[in-house]
Amino acid sequence: MRQTAGASRAPVPVVSERPLRIALLGYRSQPHGGGQGVYLRYLSKALVDAGHTVDVISGPPYPHLDPRVRLIELPSMDLFENGLRSLRPHHLKSFSNIVEWLSQLTGGFAEPRTFGRRAVKYLRKHGHNYDLIHDNQSLSYGMLEIQKMGLPLVTTIHHPITSDLRIALGAARNWRERLLIRRWHSFLNMQKKVVKQLRNIVTVSDCSRQDIARDFGLQPAGISVAHNGIDIDVFKPLPGVERNPMRLMATCSADAPLKGLRYLLHAYARLLERYPELELLLVSKPNPGGKTEKLVRRLGLVDKVRFVKGITTEQMVRYYAEAAIAVVPSVYEGFGLPAGEAMACGVPVVSTDGGALPEVVGDAGVIVPVKNVDALVVAIDSLLQDPRKRAELGARGKQRIEENFCWQVCAGQMTEYYRQVLANENR
Repeated sequence: MRQTAGASRAPVPVVSERPLRIALLGYRSQPHGGGQGVYLRYLSKALVDAGHTVDVISGPPYPHLDPRVRLIELPSMDLFENGLRSLRPHHLKSFSNIVEWLSQLTGGFAEPRTFGRRAVKYLRKHGHNYDLIHDNQSLSYGMLEIQKMGLPLVTTIHHPITSDLRIALGAARNWRERLLIRRWHSFLNMQKKVVKQLRNIVTVSDCSRQDIARDFGLQPAGISVAHNGIDIDVFKPLPGVERNPMRLMATCSADAPLKGLRYLLHAYARLLERYPELELLLVSKPNPGGKTEKLVRRLGLVDKVRFVKGITTEQMVRYYAEAAIAVVPSVYEGFGLPAGEAMACGVPVVSTDGGALPEVVGDAGVIVPVKNVDALVVAIDSLLQDPRKRAELGARGKQRIEENFCWQVCAGQMTEYYRQVLANENR
């Protein structure tokens, strides 16, 4: 159900154990744009399944939501899709549009800040319709305004973007790249100020809790954990699909240093010497002329690596069903959705120990050190030679996700946390 930021609902009195009316905020929520969009989509669905009423208040590109979830659109200039030349005279009537355009013009990223301004404007009129507001990592000044308005506010921080910044700077080739990287990440100055004043912070793994506390100067005990989930009704084995014993699969952003794809490409090039028929399917889109495309050419993999993009979830599940091994080469993950989705589909996983990945994979996969091509080669090689071990890990991984990391479990954890927040607000 879709609605622009105009219509309203009648107020509802707060009752402690009744179903809640929740507003989930996302500054950009299209699921193919990253894990935050996936989080909003599935958390909102799981909360509705649990009996709550959920509105998603989002900037563009907009999310794909369950029909029972109402989408309230907060339009922006969406410059990452439309480009700087999309500026028109009527846009200048909005201070948020001007900030967004000037920031993009100078290499910055103002979407979290401007979304916060728009969310405040909407919630000043309609905030009384909700028991609780849940922000998905905008960490903008607007969230402090919402908190001051007396609306119970919960903030999810998936992981500190300071980790992305450190890894990106480490991968930069020269001072110009480092300057551009620092400029784009300048929104971190806002986040570091805001996060210290937020009363209710929740994250998706214990690893993220420790990292957030370290990088933002908080106490770990003041940060709660409600794990991400996997939609096990969608991500599941497909018994009628035959696995290709010579196919590796990975899902990662091709040109993001955080995702470690270059280490997998180096490992794949070496494995081809022993397994000439080995395939590598990457659910990814490399930038034309970017680092990944150049590396693929340099390693002689142009005719070997297959990139797929813009696929449906159903096609993704089928690719998992056809794969012998799923590889997660990330340098850091605040949770690790690709690992969890592969495990839910019964695919054996080789994963690095980057960030929270060991929390998700546990003993149901093979874990190797980050940035270690040799370890990736050995782990993948050993599984290619051992079909029985692959089947055992696939079954164990599926069971681990079903018992610990499905969205039903996540919604239960989150609902309990919401009620704790509301109880504290009402004291």
